[in-house]
Amino acid sequence: MAVREIIQLGNPILWAECAPVESVGEDGLSALIRDLDDTLAAFRTANGFGRGIAAPQIGVTKRVIYVRMTDGSFDGPMINPQIVWQSDNRVELWDNCFSFPDLLVRVSRAERIRVTYGDLAGHTHLLDATGDLSELLQHEIDHLNGILAVDRALSPKAFATKAAWELMGRPR
Repeated sequence: MAVREIIQLGNPILWAECAPVESVGEDGLSALIRDLDDTLAAFRTANGFGRGIAAPQIGVTKRVIYVRMTDGSFDGPMINPQIVWQSDNRVELWDNCFSFPDLLVRVSRAERIRVTYGDLAGHTHLLDATGDLSELLQHEIDHLNGILAVDRALSPKAFATKAAWELMGRPR
């Protein structure tokens, strides 16, 4: 098990645009994916939440994310994911992040998206995502583009600590 330290808000790596993976045979890619999986699992166990993680969050500026949805809608790595379509309909939600786990940010995301991505076998996939998977993929792909939820805040008042958010009754 290779649990990696999660980079925290303030580290410039989080605002770096990630380089594409050139080949699934690229040195270290399989190890990176295992580290993302292990780190996601450890964070979820320790904190009680967590559905996805992006490579820059463990200090690697490569276009790789790992997703494990609790509803089983997706489980595994996405290599070079890219949003190729998004609906005009928007949803507002409180977004949280491993890189600032005690802070929530009110953001607006597309209700539905379509994503292309690669797998470790070198195959390209097209995924239509709605609901929780849609908002999560937008969050994780933003990480690959050097964009954080704090950059997408709806206003200067769109922030809450986790403790205050829980006192508000965990609003959606």
